[in-house]
Amino acid sequence: MNRRAFVSGLAVTAVLAGLASAPARADGKRVALVIGNGAYTSVPALSNPPSDAGDVAAALKRLGFAVTLITNGRFDEMRRGLIALGRAAAGADMAAVYFAGHGMEINGDNWLIPVDAELKRDTDAANEAISLQSVMLQVANTTSLGLVILDACRNNPFAAKMSRSLATRATAGSGLGRTEPVGNVLVAYAARDGTTALDGDGRNSPFAAALLRNIEAPGVEVTFMFRNVRDDVMEATRNEQQPFVYGSLSRKAIYLAGAPPAESAAAKQANAAPAAAALSTAPATAAGAIDPALVGTWEIMVASGRGQSRWIWQIMADGAYKFHAEPARSARPHEGTVSFANGRWTLHALRGLKNYSDGGSYEIHDTTAVITGKLGTGYWKRSGG
Repeated sequence: MNRRAFVSGLAVTAVLAGLASAPARADGKRVALVIGNGAYTSVPALSNPPSDAGDVAAALKRLGFAVTLITNGRFDEMRRGLIALGRAAAGADMAAVYFAGHGMEINGDNWLIPVDAELKRDTDAANEAISLQSVMLQVANTTSLGLVILDACRNNPFAAKMSRSLATRATAGSGLGRTEPVGNVLVAYAARDGTTALDGDGRNSPFAAALLRNIEAPGVEVTFMFRNVRDDVMEATRNEQQPFVYGSLSRKAIYLAGAPPAESAAAKQANAAPAAAALSTAPATAAGAIDPALVGTWEIMVASGRGQSRWIWQIMADGAYKFHAEPARSARPHEGTVSFANGRWTLHALRGLKNYSDGGSYEIHDTTAVITGKLGTGYWKRSGG
């Protein structure tokens, strides 16, 4: 396990009960277009997208977005809505599009399907559907973040009835295809490329329900927020559905619901490069000094290509710590010395990791520790064992 992987253990965020507070007001202009398409005229209807969209629109409004909501959007209505969003997004701090409904890949391009689409042939998509590429372009001219969220990977009945053009060599597949956004754009799929998402039996789809649980959590950087959504969806679907996020942002931390309360000049963003002077600028704490509230066992859940792993930290009263992971292959065990006192902490690995130190600030909230280190702010949860 390298240094960045080790420190990521300190910065993995999980939304935990008892930490939520009123979201911070947006610092700049935020605009959003939310579309929920369920009443399709050429294929069976979807039950959840209109309610998914309405609930997400309400959450975005609480986060300071000026929201346009379209329910059961026809092609012209969706097209006009995107044009208006693109104009409003120019120079805005953030712009977001949320779409729930049918989406599909046709010959390498991804399309969002309006309720009036017929799509009798694959070549009809350009005239009856909205391309994902055009959606990404509409949110690209912001100063901070362009965000596209697609709960649109459902098993698609259009594909079965669509005729394939002789001029093409590929037909529609399952779900959406991989996308490569550029600049400050993130694209979140309810199910990773080439797979399908569940519509759900309740008011919201599994993805929408997870998004609604996490999107207003304060102090969670946006990329970590989507990791929490991923974990919630995989748990709810018993690993049948894996959300995926495409795009690469700069090291600047971006918060939808406000920065963490512990953030200061020494508390850098979660995806920042380690600062060489981070330890030297932090007020010194006595070696081995331990806040009694930190003594015990703490854990975080970490996602990887092999699934979730449980990372466990044992903090002893004498200033020693031990770390191990379950399953063991997911991270190397290590141990060393740690100090927690007066809101500051330092750590020095002695075995298992060579020449590694970290430090920053901390806060205790009952069974949760808010830990800020070199890579940002994350949350530890007190473990039962």
